[in-house]
Amino acid sequence: MDSGSLPNSLTAEDGSAVIRVLSYNIRSMRDSPVALARVMKACAPDLVLIQEAPRFFRWRKKLARLARAADLVILSGGGSAAGPALLCSLRATVERTEDVLLPLTPGLHRRGLATAVVRFGGARLGVVSCHLSLQKDERYAQGGMLLDRIEELGVEHAVVGGDLNERPDGRTFRRLATTLNDAWAARPWGSEYTSTPADPHQRIDAILATKGIEILGCGVPPDLPADDLRAATDHLPVLAALRIPAM
Repeated sequence: MDSGSLPNSLTAEDGSAVIRVLSYNIRSMRDSPVALARVMKACAPDLVLIQEAPRFFRWRKKLARLARAADLVILSGGGSAAGPALLCSLRATVERTEDVLLPLTPGLHRRGLATAVVRFGGARLGVVSCHLSLQKDERYAQGGMLLDRIEELGVEHAVVGGDLNERPDGRTFRRLATTLNDAWAARPWGSEYTSTPADPHQRIDAILATKGIEILGCGVPPDLPADDLRAATDHLPVLAALRIPAM
């Protein structure tokens, strides 16, 4: 569905803020960085919660180049968080960042979280990017660790974006959506399915927010060039507009 234009960023007189949050699996920038940057820039985000950022040789340079091309700056993560990363616009005031490595299961990929606390006007927000395991039991345990990490940020309001590697009826997705609001389910906008760009048939990527955040719309943006979406990576982007109360 498309219920009209997604609200633009703004800061209200009472200090509350409307922000645009983008969650995007960029497949280690193995596809077209030019198309990827165009997609990100067209979404006009205040925060970008990335999964599968470059992790190995010269990963910082690659991520910095992408941020610059999209008119953003690096906030945290990348190789130091085993893939998740955070980018932001200059509108954000950064309080702190932390990259978190999750316990390693032998034979499986290392997973981590990129986290930050930022402010927009008088609104204070915790931010987490995650990419959960392909293995169902490890994924469920990581969902619990993600919820614990949100609590440890010590903020009233937080947003999570990630490749959950699971559909909404899965037990880990449901575990997260019991505590957090699934932004697409709360206020659908654009289209739902995030995988794959050539054949969208499932939603395994999501933006979730704590209960005090007002969700103004969330989904795959409807007006982005299909050629860029197919060339950029093997997932579709999820964009949300959120209203964050003032402190």
